[in-house]
Amino acid sequence: MTTADAAGSGASVAPAPGGLAELDEATLVARARDRDPASFELLVRRYQRRIYSLCLRMLNGASGEAEDVAQEVFLTAWRRLPEIEYDGAFGSWLYRTATNKCLTILQRRKPVDEIDEHNTPIETGVDGDPARAVHNSEAMRALTLALAQLPPPQRACWLLREVHGRSYQEIADLVETTPTAVRGRIARARAELVEVMKPWR
Repeated sequence: MTTADAAGSGASVAPAPGGLAELDEATLVARARDRDPASFELLVRRYQRRIYSLCLRMLNGASGEAEDVAQEVFLTAWRRLPEIEYDGAFGSWLYRTATNKCLTILQRRKPVDEIDEHNTPIETGVDGDPARAVHNSEAMRALTLALAQLPPPQRACWLLREVHGRSYQEIADLVETTPTAVRGRIARARAELVEVMKPWR
């Protein structure tokens, strides 16, 4: 799998190149900055699912666009590695770049753009209960549709906090606002989603 391939749709993670898997992220970033492709490929493998997932949900399930953005993020990262000041900031840089690229795409879209319902993430049952699997799938589809109705900045903050576990300060840095503003956006998003998801409780 090439680096470009690895930045794509979140395919299954293959075993890491020998020996590199034991290295911490900062070391991998430093080695990648020295143009070690194997180190960079391992970084891609570690982040590709998370970045693709963020893009997919930000872009209302448009899998093709999400793949394009994720791939562009990693290709840009390879080119701009020397500009990343701190080795430990690599992950935050990826999230910030992906979020900004998705927000730019959403700003260009027409308000009437339809959600790609065929590519919305589907929750499947894990206990073999078909009825529960259907219920979970429908609930996930309802959540995806509700997320798509949120203003993009609210959606970005909610996803970064609730799905990707980023701190308020980190989200504020990613979307270039204050932690107080982030808390406000997330609170409004939660209120909207709680209301929409009441029938699924």
